[in-house]
Amino acid sequence: MQIKELFARDGPIFSFEFFPPKTDRGLEALYGTIERLKPLHPDFVSVTYGAGGSTRQRTVELVVHIKREIGIEAMAHLTCVGASRSEIAAVLDELRARGIENVLALRGDPPRDQPEFTPHPDGFAHASELAAFIRERGDPFCVGGACYPEGHIEAPDLETDLDHLVAKVKAGVDFLITQLFFDNRHYFDFVERARTRGIQVPILPGIMPVTNAAQVERFTKICGASIPPDLQEKLDAARDREEEVLRIGVEHATRQCLDLLARGAPGIHFYTLNQSPATRAILQRLRA
Repeated sequence: MQIKELFARDGPIFSFEFFPPKTDRGLEALYGTIERLKPLHPDFVSVTYGAGGSTRQRTVELVVHIKREIGIEAMAHLTCVGASRSEIAAVLDELRARGIENVLALRGDPPRDQPEFTPHPDGFAHASELAAFIRERGDPFCVGGACYPEGHIEAPDLETDLDHLVAKVKAGVDFLITQLFFDNRHYFDFVERARTRGIQVPILPGIMPVTNAAQVERFTKICGASIPPDLQEKLDAARDREEEVLRIGVEHATRQCLDLLARGAPGIHFYTLNQSPATRAILQRLRA
């Protein structure tokens, strides 16, 4: 099923994001996580690329396994990093041949040894170019895209960031998933600005439950998101108490999700970090 069809249904969409583990042992652990989350009936899951596109083939194998063997609709992330047009075309051909219908078109982050993103000489510099390439090929994929309620970290200002998003949607993106955020005002302000600019595709909020204070601080620094002062204060007070941090994170994310859905968000996309307890706890309450 194409994900864009899900947005036409009644009721919110719930989805999970996973990343491909580097080892076979990690892969088995991830399969266990997915099996524990399956009873919550996610509408779809997405699988990321590793840094610099380093897990490209494992991403393909994982989405195929999730769809065929586990029975959950799956979406493959596809980035521009270190890949030529022909290499990207080969990945798209394989995904299509193996029954995958959904792709998240991303520019991607550069490898850790490269301070800045450098496009492949025969590749793409922006996700909008990748989305256009998929459409020009005539591939029957549903194409998702990323968006940034607090602005992309490389964008000089919010309007410039929105200019790029308009181009991405015009290139053929069917729906958007936001970067993580911890204050719902960022989401609703962003949606209002996007609609004003003519972007009418669904915008699915991305939520990351806090399970480790230091970890989430690293993530927000990398992606340019912010942590509200009240949440930061609670995390600072509980920093060395793992169970308390998890409780705070689940409580905050649950409030976020309830408010988002009550005010019209089309669903929730959970950044799971390949773990199940926090996502299970939140989604069980939302389902109730």
